[in-house]
Amino acid sequence: MSQSGPQVADAPATGTPSRTSGPTPPDPTTPGTLARVRGLIGGGGPAVALVVLIAFFSIATPNFFSVSNASSLLSQLSILLVISIGLTFVILLGSLDLSVEGVMASSSLVFVLLASNDRNDLSLGFIALIAGVLTGSLFGLLNGVLHVYLRVPSFMVTLGTGAIGVGLATVLFGGRAPRLMDDGLRGLGFGNFGIFPKLALIAILVLVVALLVQKFTRVGRYGYAIGGDEPVVRLSGVNVERYKVLSFVLAGTGSGIAGVMAAMQLGVGDVSIGAGFQFTAITAVVLGGTALVGGIGGVGKTLVGAAIITVLANGLILLGVNPYIQISVQGLVIVVAVVATGWSLRKRVRAIK
Repeated sequence: MSQSGPQVADAPATGTPSRTSGPTPPDPTTPGTLARVRGLIGGGGPAVALVVLIAFFSIATPNFFSVSNASSLLSQLSILLVISIGLTFVILLGSLDLSVEGVMASSSLVFVLLASNDRNDLSLGFIALIAGVLTGSLFGLLNGVLHVYLRVPSFMVTLGTGAIGVGLATVLFGGRAPRLMDDGLRGLGFGNFGIFPKLALIAILVLVVALLVQKFTRVGRYGYAIGGDEPVVRLSGVNVERYKVLSFVLAGTGSGIAGVMAAMQLGVGDVSIGAGFQFTAITAVVLGGTALVGGIGGVGKTLVGAAIITVLANGLILLGVNPYIQISVQGLVIVVAVVATGWSLRKRVRAIK
């Protein structure tokens, strides 16, 4: 028997819900404003900050954009960048290298005492330069072996070897800084090649080699994987110990090169030649976007971080800011950088290894 009136079809049990005329609910997959800001800080934020700093100091002080100051900026950036590049490989593992100042001191003195100097009759020329760099590599090898095979936390091992480096440098120092008398080697540390300081050209060469190592070698690629999840990498059959040691060797080599560069620039080998670089280099690496927990970042980001530190220091000097305030500003910068780069990883609890 048929029913009168309009027929209403039953709603399907499954399928898409019917549209309503109310407001569209927010898409949970769309990042909010705060998330976009955090993403910018962790991604392209450092580059934006560098541009902002350059623009600010260009307006605040007329000497900032002068040719002489640009050359000074590149020269100041060079040694810091070389140290920071080496540290990047270790920090990508989730580890730390605190031996920079001791390694630089020993490397600089070995280099100067083997080259033509005012303390002895040795004059090994370019071999002295290689010996200075290899001194840093040996310290890196020692750091890696002690950390990896004795399973001592990296910051403790490198703090100890850094002290050994200072002690060795003090013995070589002998109470008087030896002067570098080799004009050929001395000439690499100052002066320009065209419009570029010679030290900057050395730093560029180190940067290019580091980028190639990071992208095209196993020690570079596995560094990300080990820092990201070491147990999984170990289960996949990778010799984790070998690549961790090699990463520390790269860091030591960077500090060794930096020690030689500083000696060529100053014309002496000195125990305190690396003073202040440790904290600044770590700041540069983290500020560029390399996370202290490991697995995130890279050499390219470190270049931006080192440039920010250099521009900030140079600009504050030109503005006549008190040096102690400059140190406080650097401390504030590293705190902000750690928070910004590590925000998305705040649930990933892990100690520095």
